[in-house]
Amino acid sequence: MDSKGTTAQDIFECQLCGDCCKGFGGTFVTDQDIGRIASFINADPKTFVSDYCDYSGSRPVLTLGTTGFCIFFDPEKQCTIHPVKPYMCRAWPYIKTIIKNPENWNAMANSCPGMKKDVPPKDLEKIVAHESQKLDLSLE
Repeated sequence: MDSKGTTAQDIFECQLCGDCCKGFGGTFVTDQDIGRIASFINADPKTFVSDYCDYSGSRPVLTLGTTGFCIFFDPEKQCTIHPVKPYMCRAWPYIKTIIKNPENWNAMANSCPGMKKDVPPKDLEKIVAHESQKLDLSLE
């Protein structure tokens, strides 16, 4: 892989498989996420966490439905809150922990068919930092 030309699009292309919407513990929500989602679904932000979340440690995470997918995932429509999806979902797979631990990229790629494996760590760090900055600026 030519590191001079490596971009976010070179290492990830979403396959719309929904695998990132499955499993407990990954989709934590911030206060801003809670406000946006509650407004979008016409829910009370004061009871959003008790109505739609569980806890992973001290952080609220979106609860799972009986299928093991996020409660806002629909197999036909995909993400039913897509316009206001949580920060963690918007960031995927360019999550900031990759900057410190680029070796986690391949582990994540084992469960995400859209991620390319064996990307050089320096490229990952550069791309993730850039994508994180773009996301943060877009949410201001």
